[in-house]
Amino acid sequence: MVYLSRIYTKTGDTGDTALGDGSRVAKDHPRVAAYGSVDELNALLGVFLASVRSTPTPGSTPKGREEKLEALIRSIQNDLFDVGADLCVPIQLDDKALRVVAAQAESLESEIDQFNEHLQPLRSFILPGGTTAAAWCHLARTVCRRAERDVVTLSHAEPVNPQVIVYLNRLSDLLFVLARICNGAGSEDVLWIPGKSRSDQR
Repeated sequence: MVYLSRIYTKTGDTGDTALGDGSRVAKDHPRVAAYGSVDELNALLGVFLASVRSTPTPGSTPKGREEKLEALIRSIQNDLFDVGADLCVPIQLDDKALRVVAAQAESLESEIDQFNEHLQPLRSFILPGGTTAAAWCHLARTVCRRAERDVVTLSHAEPVNPQVIVYLNRLSDLLFVLARICNGAGSEDVLWIPGKSRSDQR
């Protein structure tokens, strides 16, 4: 159990911070950037969930949709704390730290398959937007991709649990699907029209 007795410690006032193993690094270290992006993603999922509660999706039962999405997003937010805990502790030979496991990404795959059954087939790439909830979800998807890139950058310099990258990759796919769900199961998706505004378009 985590116990926080104080919110401010002043130990980072000189621009460095403590990792989970007690070592200290600069706050712009690739490891800090990686779990910082994961933290940003987690916060954005909270905004997405709040928007889901306030903007019912056309063509679905708001209460049923809210209950399923809330349970799913809360579970993902908890997973993202696991991801952050994994990233903040460098991998060691006698590793006993909390690590992300394959089953967590597999759970996301199951959710993707279930939600995707209710979506209209895609005929083109879609533009981010639509309902408020879908727009927030698309933004969360892009932050998830950035977090994934940050972890890959870290992996070039230090060992990283590969399941972290797998999890973030799968999560971005799920967020794309959920954005479509929030757009009336895809009925309100705005499709990309290649070259639409070009003067030579016929």
